[in-house]
Amino acid sequence: MTDRFPIAVLASGTGSNLQAILDSVHGREGIEVVAVGSNVADAPALERARRAGVPTAAFPLADHPDRAARDAALADWIERQGAGLVVLAGYMQLLTPGFLARFPQAVVNVHPALLPAFPGLRAVEQALEHGVRVFGVTVHFVDEGVDTGPIILQRAVELPHARDAGEVFEHIHAIEHELLPEAIRLIARGAVSVDPANPRRVLLEP
Repeated sequence: MTDRFPIAVLASGTGSNLQAILDSVHGREGIEVVAVGSNVADAPALERARRAGVPTAAFPLADHPDRAARDAALADWIERQGAGLVVLAGYMQLLTPGFLARFPQAVVNVHPALLPAFPGLRAVEQALEHGVRVFGVTVHFVDEGVDTGPIILQRAVELPHARDAGEVFEHIHAIEHELLPEAIRLIARGAVSVDPANPRRVLLEP
């Protein structure tokens, strides 16, 4: 691993996953959060970053001609901060192909379900409506689909009596706060690669 592994985090809301990253990996093992961006100008996640001394910027869609222009400006800013990995931590926007092309195999997302089940919005609510008994979290690379990129890490939790999304989220958030930082640590260590024989499969070194 290089001496320094700079990452950017994108978040739209409260930033609890960002906080987990700041608390558990920022400033450790060479990992450094060098930028936190949002599509929401007053997102609490930005204030969390400012308190940690991390540069922030907001890119509301209304400030740009279209999504492609907004994402190009966002990518320009991330590159200026020197980040090599982009982490989506509750970022509620689909990234354009142009953005993803700027960071090939270097954008990761955390999703509150065991993909490929229940992609997209309202994943926990979808799972409850379907009557599942096992919920979970997936950290995956981002591609041009909706939660369709290669899976890096997953963890399941059995909640056979769950009836309420809030109850499920209590368990899910705790898993997210562990799994997303762990994926960042693995990537920073060079322990994550894509199987050349099967681009859907992510290989993890011990």
